[in-house]
Amino acid sequence: MNNEMYPACSGLITKSWIVFSAGVLLLWCVTARAGDSLVVDGVPVEIKVSELSARTIRLEIAPLDQLGNPQLAAGSPGLVDFPVKERFHARQLTGKTQISVGNFRVTLQPRPLVVTVRRADGSLVQELVFAENAGTNLIYFRTGASVLGLGEGGDQFDRRGHDFPLINGQRYKLGELGARCFSPFLIGTEGWAMFVSSPHGSFDLRGDRGAFSRQGGENGARVDVFVTDALAPPDALREFIRFTGAPAMPPKWALGYMQSHRTLSTEADILAEASKFRGDSLPCDTFIFLGTGFCPAGWNFGHDSFQFNTNVFTHQAPAVIDKLHKQHLHVVLHVVPLQNDYPSLHGQIPAAPGEELDQQHIANYWKRHQDLVHAGADGWWPDEGDWLNEPSRLERHRMYYEGPLNDTPNVRPWNLQRNGAPGMARYGGWIWSGDIQSSWRTLAAQVKVGLNSSLSLSPFWGTDTGGFYPSPNGEYTGELYARWFEFSAFTPSFRSHGRNHWLHRPWGWNTGETGPIESRPLPDPAELHNASVEPICQKYLNLRYQLMPYTYTLTREAHDTGLPLMRALWLHYSRDSEAVKLGDEFLWGRDLLVAPVTQKGATSRGVYLPEGGWFDWWSGEKVSGGRWIERSADLATMPTYVCAGSIIPVDPVRQYLSQPANEPTELKIFPGADGEFTLYDDDGESLGYLNGSDSKTIWIRFQWNDAARKLVIEPDKRMKKWPGGSRPFNVRLVGVMREPLPVEFHGRRIVVNL
Repeated sequence: MNNEMYPACSGLITKSWIVFSAGVLLLWCVTARAGDSLVVDGVPVEIKVSELSARTIRLEIAPLDQLGNPQLAAGSPGLVDFPVKERFHARQLTGKTQISVGNFRVTLQPRPLVVTVRRADGSLVQELVFAENAGTNLIYFRTGASVLGLGEGGDQFDRRGHDFPLINGQRYKLGELGARCFSPFLIGTEGWAMFVSSPHGSFDLRGDRGAFSRQGGENGARVDVFVTDALAPPDALREFIRFTGAPAMPPKWALGYMQSHRTLSTEADILAEASKFRGDSLPCDTFIFLGTGFCPAGWNFGHDSFQFNTNVFTHQAPAVIDKLHKQHLHVVLHVVPLQNDYPSLHGQIPAAPGEELDQQHIANYWKRHQDLVHAGADGWWPDEGDWLNEPSRLERHRMYYEGPLNDTPNVRPWNLQRNGAPGMARYGGWIWSGDIQSSWRTLAAQVKVGLNSSLSLSPFWGTDTGGFYPSPNGEYTGELYARWFEFSAFTPSFRSHGRNHWLHRPWGWNTGETGPIESRPLPDPAELHNASVEPICQKYLNLRYQLMPYTYTLTREAHDTGLPLMRALWLHYSRDSEAVKLGDEFLWGRDLLVAPVTQKGATSRGVYLPEGGWFDWWSGEKVSGGRWIERSADLATMPTYVCAGSIIPVDPVRQYLSQPANEPTELKIFPGADGEFTLYDDDGESLGYLNGSDSKTIWIRFQWNDAARKLVIEPDKRMKKWPGGSRPFNVRLVGVMREPLPVEFHGRRIVVNL
C-alpha cells in the first residue's frame, strides 16, 4: 500500500506485509500497539458488523460522543426494514481480528481501519480502507476489472476512469447522456457489489482503487455500507432489492406502446389519431398528453393545473377519456409542480397518525389529482423535480403509488418520472432519461445508460424515442427515428416523445409536414416523404406485442429477483471477458441478444455472440458463438439473436394488450442445447401477484431435452391452483419443423415428443 494512496497510514505503520490473493495485490498496514482505539475521519468510532444474508454484510461505523455513546447514521431513505444479525462490534482492536459472517471471513485491522471481506475459500470479495484522519476521501476500495452501476446518466458503461459527484437532474452532458439520477450502488464484474447508504457522497474511479468522499458538511464518520458477494452476478440484484425493496409489478398495459402528444389541436383530431392507430393496425395501448406550459396547447391550462384545457377539449374530462377508453387506449397525463409551492415532500397515504398535514404532505398534494382519477385517468407523468432532495424524490414516487391505490384499490398504479433514488422501484418507479438530443451519438449512449440504470436504480427505464430536441447537425432524420424505434422496442418503457411531436408518430416521416413547430432546426423537407419508416415501426410494434408472454414473465422476474428486463451481458456471461466489457449490445431477459444499430448509414454491424449456439431471430440461421460476427442490417433490421436451448413464447399480433387472442401462443424451441422457461401470467392489473390471490395467475414450466427431442410441460410449484380450462400452444422446433404441433395444457404434466 503506498502512503500517497492511503495517507491515513503515513507515519503510523510499525508492521506491514504483502499478500497476493485472487489476482489482487493487497498490502495491509497495522500498528503494533495492543488494543488500538478505532479512529475514522479524525474521531473515535465504534464498528458493527452484521449479517444481512449469507451473501451480504453490513458495516456500520458510528462516531462516539463525549459520553462514549455511538451516533448512528440515519441511513438512506431508500432502505426498507429487514432483519439483520449482529455478529461483531468493537471500539478497539488488538491487531488483526477475524470473524465469520454468513459465507464470509471478515478481517478487521486498526489504524487505519481496514475491513477485508473474503469468501470461505479465501478469495477476495472487497477490501475497504477507512481514512483515519479527516480529509477529502473517506473510504478506499478495490475496483478490479470493470465497475458498473451508479444509477442513470454519467459517463460510459464501465464507470472506471471518471469521477461521479452526487448530482441529480438535467445537468452534465444532458443532450448525450440524459438526466443524472445518482445511486450509490456499484457492482464490480469480478464478483462484488457495494451500496453506501450513508453518508451522502461521491465516487472517484480514476485511480487504481476507488475512493468515496462524503458530501460537504456531512459527518463522514457515520458510515453505513453493504458489501455483497456477486461472484454469481444475479446475486447482486437479489441482494439490492433485499434492502431497497422489491420492484412493484406494473399494469400490463404499461408494457405496450405509448404515443406521446405535445401541442394539441382539437379533440376531434386526437380521436381521429386513435382511429388511425386502429385502422392501420399499429398496436398501441396508451396516449400521453403533455401539459400546457412546455407547449402552447396541452391538456391543461399550465404548470400545476389539473383542469382540462377547454380550448382543445370540447367535452368534460370523463367524456374525453371515455372515448379513448372505448378505443382501448389508456390515458396518461403530464403534470409539473411549482418549485416554490413544493420545495419538498413528506408523509404517506393515508396519512399516519400525528403527521403534519401541511401543503408539502403528499396526501394533500394528491387530493388535487383525485377528480381526474375519478374521471378515468390511468396514469401520470410527473415532470421536473430536479430541486427535490433524495427523501422528497422518493416521496413523490410513493405518492403516485399510494395515492392511486387509495382511490382505486387493487388496481396497479403507473407513473413515469425523470427523478428518483434507490428504493423507487418498490413504489413502481419508472424513469426516463430526460430531454436528450436527436443524434446518433445520443442513441448510442442511451444503450449504456439504460444498462447501468437497470442494474442500480430500477428495472423500468426508457428514453424519448427519436430524441427530445432536434439535433443542429442535420441528424434529425427518418433513418435515426427508425433505428431508435427498433431499440425502444426492447426497452421497458416503449414510448415516443419529442418536440415537433408529429414526427414522433409511426407514420410521421411520410406526411410532408412537421406539424406544430416547437423546435428548430427542422428536417430537410425531402426527409418528410420517407415511406420506409412506418412499415419498420409496425414491424417492431408487432414484435413487441408478440413477445409479451416472454416480456411479462421478465417483469415478474424483476419483482421476484431484481433482475432487470434489459441486461448487461455480464449478468449471464460473467466468465466471458469479451462479453463483460460490452455496453453497446444487451440481453432482453436471459435468452434474447439485441444489438442496436447506432451509426448513420450503417448496412451492417459487428455483433459479439458469447459461447454456445445462437439463432438469428430474423433468418433462423444458426451460428456458433464465442466470437464476433458481422451481421448485415438494412434499415428494417436490428440484429437480434436467441441462444440455443431457449424456449420463447410468441403470441399472435394484438392491437392492444387486453385484446383477446385469436390464435394460440407459439412456443419456439431453439435446438442445440437443453433448456427451460417458466411462463408467468396473471390478470395484468390487480395486486393479487403479491399474495397469489389472483385467480387468473398461472405458472407453466417448460423443459426441453435436446437429445431426446422431448418437451415437458407442467405446472410450476409456485402456481397455487390451475384456473381451469385449457391453454392451447403451438409447438415449433425452429429450423426443423415447418408446421407447428398443436397441444393443449390443462394444468397437468404432459410430454410432447418432437
